[in-house]
Amino acid sequence: MNRATSLKISVSGVRGVVGESLTPQLVAKFAQAFGTYLGRGEVIVGQDSRQSGTMVKKAVLSGLLSVGCKPVEVGICPIPSIQVFTKQARAMGAIAVTASHNPKEWNGLKFLNKEGLFLNYHQVDEFLDIYHQGEFSLVDVDKYKVPEYEENPTEPHAKKLLSYLDVNSIARGKFKVAVDCCNGAGAVLAPWFLERLGCQPVLLNCVPDGRFAHHPEPLPENIAELCRTVIKNKADVGFVQDADADRLAVVNEKGEPLGEEMTLVLAAKHVLSQKPGPVVINLSTSQAIDDIAAEYGVPVIRTKIGEINVVETILSLEEKPAIGGEGNGGVILPDVHPCRDSFTAMGLILEYMAASGKAVSELQNEVPRYFMIKDRIDKTQEETYRLIKEMRKKYTDKGEISLMDGMKITFSDYWVHIRPSNTEPIIRLIVEAKSRARAEEMVGFWRREIAEISKWK
Repeated sequence: MNRATSLKISVSGVRGVVGESLTPQLVAKFAQAFGTYLGRGEVIVGQDSRQSGTMVKKAVLSGLLSVGCKPVEVGICPIPSIQVFTKQARAMGAIAVTASHNPKEWNGLKFLNKEGLFLNYHQVDEFLDIYHQGEFSLVDVDKYKVPEYEENPTEPHAKKLLSYLDVNSIARGKFKVAVDCCNGAGAVLAPWFLERLGCQPVLLNCVPDGRFAHHPEPLPENIAELCRTVIKNKADVGFVQDADADRLAVVNEKGEPLGEEMTLVLAAKHVLSQKPGPVVINLSTSQAIDDIAAEYGVPVIRTKIGEINVVETILSLEEKPAIGGEGNGGVILPDVHPCRDSFTAMGLILEYMAASGKAVSELQNEVPRYFMIKDRIDKTQEETYRLIKEMRKKYTDKGEISLMDGMKITFSDYWVHIRPSNTEPIIRLIVEAKSRARAEEMVGFWRREIAEISKWK
């Protein structure tokens, strides 16, 4: 991959390698365009803990001020807390300086509307049209506004969480919880939150200085230190967040990573047992969710990949969904806020442990077992679209095909999903089967198939 051309602009925001594809000048222009799109008013500005965050944030502030907006800084703050705060503060919108799970040399911008939700496709198109035209509503110097700083931006989020969860039940469990915040934004809230739930936190990488102790994506291969910490401290459970704290992965009491898909599976099992209702998930989320929903007689609605697609579907349904999310560790609980939230996920799993009186390993053995492999292949979005076009021709009538987002083909004993990433110049190749051997076999097959079809004219 040519890092100089690695700027990614999508419904998920803007991301790039700092100093190469993502520069202060570029950031300022995006902020000017967003401020022009919103109109003159208060805009919340927060960040994850990346070492480049201050530089990028300053460029954001400059852009917003130049078009007459009033920035309200919230500092290093989890993205779900920024989302809740934006709505409560009645701001016009927000910009979060974060590259989520991307490596430390990346940074980016996530754009929120006044409801504390990510922009949808229509809103993104309008905003980007302003950006590409470069027609910003610049104001005279005497109309520049003085930025404000919010001292406690996580408070509205924390209050919502504590009012929803059965805090007394969790506290009676006296759980020892190992938590790895990856030195990211989650570190400003996670220790306090776990203490308020009556847990004994064992802190790992909980200094929000952006010096990531491991790759910030909470995958099993990145969290060996947390697994060792759980065993060493005889913890009841281990949690690991990504850099902006919207995703969560779980480690059981034996020090075994469950895989990020299992976060939503466990949360959904618990929520549906208490309050059955529709479930909204994306196209790549585990079949285990469908099986659990069937136990409780509730429908599953699948969407395109991307948090906003799940959220918009949640908000559009007549019957309020009980839970939603994405299989990347992103749990969405509408009763708290319609956003991916690692703190909600922590709370639900601890509540499940308390209500059941069972260890995490026992809970994971009670849900349907599938094996998912997520692979990636370097290709541009354009190359991926051409590939999918050819694959569609070849695989017509060979399986149940969905073209909602890339191409997903469901066969009798496994499914495969091939799509361009929203955040990186890669193909995402996902296979799920009922056995690990079958999943590994099919990943190998589809890698060869992609390589072969890519040679076609």
